[in-house]
Amino acid sequence: MVKTKAQKEKIIEELKEKIARQKAMVFADFSGLKVKDLVNLRKKMKEKDCELKIAKKTLIQIVFKAKEMKIDEGKLQGEIALGFGYKDEISPFKILYDFSRKNENLKILGGIIGKEILEKEKAIELAQLPTKDELLAKMVGSISAPISNFVSVLQANIKGLINVLAKART
Repeated sequence: MVKTKAQKEKIIEELKEKIARQKAMVFADFSGLKVKDLVNLRKKMKEKDCELKIAKKTLIQIVFKAKEMKIDEGKLQGEIALGFGYKDEISPFKILYDFSRKNENLKILGGIIGKEILEKEKAIELAQLPTKDELLAKMVGSISAPISNFVSVLQANIKGLINVLAKART
């Protein structure tokens, strides 16, 4: 369906607003992806405070030029979806990567964190990292492990003493 100039200008303004408030952005080719899969992907992204936006490459290029971001047009092949992360930098990469492993029709093409442009390999590498919450949980576990081990050692001594006293009583 052909869009009017006003509709295109509205899309451009939406993209500018989303790019202005994003912490991370992922480029993905969704050629051949079924509509129900796309709807499921959007739901997953929304749950993690991310968003999936589909736009024509020409409109995306106009927005990037206006924002003074230099993206190689040759690397944006196929139908392009933009995954925006508003809270966490890793979440959009991780969600799209996990989805692409289950569905070969979605291909990660690259991304942006802040003003840094990431190649496909770096974007996938970033997606394979643990999330911020997972890293925090590991850190808390690492900090609490020595304390809980120390408590277990102290309890073992007391239990041993109780066992010795119980056997001496009989």
